[in-house]
Amino acid sequence: MSKDPLNFEVPTQMRQFAEQSVEQARKAVDGFMTAAQTGAATMETQAATAQSGARNVGQKAMAFAEQNIANSFDFAQKLVRAKDVQEVMALQTEFMKAQMQAMASQAKELGSTATSATKAAMEAAKPKV
Repeated sequence: MSKDPLNFEVPTQMRQFAEQSVEQARKAVDGFMTAAQTGAATMETQAATAQSGARNVGQKAMAFAEQNIANSFDFAQKLVRAKDVQEVMALQTEFMKAQMQAMASQAKELGSTATSATKAAMEAAKPKV
């Protein structure tokens, strides 16, 4: 062995061990990056599914609000044309009954849409095997 410190030889076994360590570290990092990319893609899918479901619920709610407002204006127009108190009371009773039925139906439909959106988001969250 030479006494010159600049001419130091690294033993073959040590080089092989270092190469193996670097290769193992590379594989571990590659595995981590693959898992991180898969996780990010899953989160994107879940977010898109949840956003779509929320958008559907919001659109239905707006459509129902527009429908209810239109019904209210129709009711107000009928009230203006009423000839007496009995007709006003009959119109009021009819309107209230129709609105209660409409609201029950709308609540049921919104609930169903929200449930479907939640199920879809949960399906998107399940790991793919």
